[in-house]
Amino acid sequence: MTPLPYYLLLSALLFSIGLAGALTRRNAILVLIGIELMLNAANLNFIAFWRYSEHPEALTGVMFVIFSIAIAAAEAAVGLALIIAIYRHYQTTSLDQVDSMKGCHKLPKLCCARIPLPKESS
Repeated sequence: MTPLPYYLLLSALLFSIGLAGALTRRNAILVLIGIELMLNAANLNFIAFWRYSEHPEALTGVMFVIFSIAIAAAEAAVGLALIIAIYRHYQTTSLDQVDSMKGCHKLPKLCCARIPLPKESS
């Protein structure tokens, strides 16, 4: 049987790769992949600590992992939906180009032609 520190080392490596990917990448999809890697590292920790606990027949670690996988699936679905919506407006998934939450009057290219723009006072 593989010792617990090997699982923890693998989990720390996965988490580090995911964190580096989420912080250094400029593509929204690659950031989402990095976040998923970090969640999988946490799941590996749950399973390792459950397996090496005093009562592994209690299945508490497995329940945490199943719940975490369900949350990760929902997070991925919402994240991809947001990325698709942003891509439809900006025609890019680069996070450098989509870094503002400015209103419609600041970005007239994205506005609907039927909505009157507010007049700016000088």
